[in-house]
Amino acid sequence: MKEIIKVGIVGGTGYTGAELLRLLAAHPGVELRIITSRNEAGTAVTDMFPNLRGHVTLKFSAPDEKALAACDVVFFATPNGTAMTQAPALLNAGVRVIDLAADFRLKDARLWQQWYGMFHACPELLKQAVYGLPELNRAAIKNARLIANPGCYPTSVTLGLLPLIEQGLVDEQHLIADAKSGVSGAGRKAETSLLLGEAGENFKAYAVPGHRHLPEICQSLEQAAGKKVALTFVPHLLPMVRGIHATLYAKLKDNSVDLQALYEKRYAAEPFVDVLPPGAHPETKSVRGANVCRIAVHRPPNNSNGNGDTAVILSVIDNLTKGAAGQAVQNMNIMFGLDECTGLDVIALMP
Repeated sequence: MKEIIKVGIVGGTGYTGAELLRLLAAHPGVELRIITSRNEAGTAVTDMFPNLRGHVTLKFSAPDEKALAACDVVFFATPNGTAMTQAPALLNAGVRVIDLAADFRLKDARLWQQWYGMFHACPELLKQAVYGLPELNRAAIKNARLIANPGCYPTSVTLGLLPLIEQGLVDEQHLIADAKSGVSGAGRKAETSLLLGEAGENFKAYAVPGHRHLPEICQSLEQAAGKKVALTFVPHLLPMVRGIHATLYAKLKDNSVDLQALYEKRYAAEPFVDVLPPGAHPETKSVRGANVCRIAVHRPPNNSNGNGDTAVILSVIDNLTKGAAGQAVQNMNIMFGLDECTGLDVIALMP
């Protein structure tokens, strides 16, 4: 374990980059060395993010391969397609890389091209990359050089379904994920549908014909199941800034299973998964700014006799924290032998 981890961030001006800065600025084990932005080079970080005044003194700088290569770990908080062009050189220089975008999440380069609409610049690294969901791949993360940080929807959906899939308790061919996200999940950009006058007081589904997070979720669930799964995934846009609520449906093979006990046992040792008491309904505001997934387990009646054969799992996260930057810091802690909770023991904001 290194005493102080030298950290570089590529692309620090988006919502995910801002959240990463917030967490790393307060992390006792790191030193922020460089934060890049082509458009904002020379601008003080605190001019863009005044909440960091007194905590970050750096200015944004143009990407500098030599400066990044002097870091111990480099985070990419960039659009899809960026990290794959720069990661090989950094890895060759001995730097560890954590990509918060989707460049290394899918193991199949052809599948990645199909869903992301571009050729992969370094398909040879896809097998080497470790999918950074600690609750699933903690052992592999410890020795990883390249981390594919999970997407926000995949984090909430996978953690919600994982105990059922691992134990083979549900019909893996008829899974349903009904998920809702705040507007920050779309990134920090000018887009008509994200304007307050458009997104405010409005609620809609989108990408029903196919969302690029679908193959990512299936890949993780298939790893847990040891076989193919089929998932209907429908995302929605909520008129709020941050947060994800996933309502998950799975038909049980055995109605006698104690689902509450199953989930409590599976996540008992997980510091960032909170299984709520029976009958609970987790709220997105209960995880705002915190690196935690809160889960509630239900088996509601679906006939007049009061019996139910469908598990309904409620899973909430902050899409910018456990769904992005917080999970990236959690992965860094594991990679460098720190206590997993270092810099992440943050209480959610209320109200």
